Amino acid sequence: MSSGSPVFSVRDTGLGIEPHHIDRLTERFYRVDRSRSRETGGTGLGLAIVKHVLSRHQAHLEIESEPGKGSVFRAVFPPERMVQAILPSPSRSMANSAIR
Repeated sequence: MSSGSPVFSVRDTGLGIEPHHIDRLTERFYRVDRSRSRETGGTGLGLAIVKHVLSRHQAHLEIESEPGKGSVFRAVFPPERMVQAILPSPSRSMANSAIR
């Protein structure tokens, strides 16, 4: 977690992305490689959809990339969106076992 915020991250070791493309990656239909077409893969919608879904959860997307080394994509959620796990208390466990 980053400063109390839950984070889901994906890291790759691919080609990486040039810095001047980073700000535009979440635009609909934006492609880093202009030579790519629908036939060769991708529509340019993936990260735009991710950004939209995250905004519905009051979260945001962070992207870091280094050409030749890969990229990291992080979904960062606000701390108040985190759900704490509810563990059974010893007394509750005993009560449940007595019912059986």
